[in-house]
Amino acid sequence: MTEMPQVRGTVTPDRDLSDLTWLRVGGPADFLFRPADVEDLSAFLRELPADVAVFPMGVGSNLIVRDGGIKAVVIRMGRGFNGIEIDGTRVTAGAAALDAHVARKAADAGLDLTFLRTIPGSIGGAVRMNAGCYGSYTADVLVSAQAVLRNGDIVTLTPQDLNFSYRQSDLPKGAVLISATFEAPEGRPEALHARMTDQIAKRDASQPTKDRSAGSTFRNPAGFSSTGQADDVHDLKAWKVIDDAGMRGARKGGAQMSEMHSNFLINADNATAADLEGLGEDVRKKVYDSSGITLEWEIMRVGEK
Repeated sequence: MTEMPQVRGTVTPDRDLSDLTWLRVGGPADFLFRPADVEDLSAFLRELPADVAVFPMGVGSNLIVRDGGIKAVVIRMGRGFNGIEIDGTRVTAGAAALDAHVARKAADAGLDLTFLRTIPGSIGGAVRMNAGCYGSYTADVLVSAQAVLRNGDIVTLTPQDLNFSYRQSDLPKGAVLISATFEAPEGRPEALHARMTDQIAKRDASQPTKDRSAGSTFRNPAGFSSTGQADDVHDLKAWKVIDDAGMRGARKGGAQMSEMHSNFLINADNATAADLEGLGEDVRKKVYDSSGITLEWEIMRVGEK
């Protein structure tokens, strides 16, 4: 087994990851590293042999870790990386800051990052995945992001460096996001908070927020992303083509496509990662057979089967 560098945070060998993902599935990581702060992370990556893979993990809200675990050092940021600072119309948040907390704190200061309020997860994941809803995306407001490269160098990345597209960005391989700075439109705090309350109510009425899920399972087919506007067209939304293929409520082992919202894959009854991913693949096949559309996963799947 690889000798791990000395750290001020914690390194745990053979750490089961199931309790760190929203779907509550997955095998162990070779090592789980929780850095104390940026310097700890930078020194660790610099000293870690270059052939050892690393996998940065957020709060596990959009992730299936396969049952065989991850052959890598999984890096999970905590307290040293969740600060939120506001300077004029700029909001800088640590990678571990929760999207919802950032939205609320910005609103307190009269800044509109309300689209983040209903996105499950943390800022690192939001930047990595160009998270968005209601027609707004992280790419629209990002000024810059800070990351530690695999060799330990600390760098600032621009939106051009990240080359954002729908639900993805080009982060350098092995790089770990540590913070992001946003330029936020201004608004009245009470109006912004009212909008977020309304968004949460709408979400809870239409999505299985009480179940173990990882948010939307599949991306909407190209050109049909959700805007939340009244004239939003639903003909080719992921949930609609899943419904049309007869897969609402479909089950495999302990996994189920939600009856409430058919684009939500849920751990209904002690599912394994194989149950969840297998059901997702069954859905993709059924949708392709019935409509000719190939759905693309929005949930990241990692590790060994």
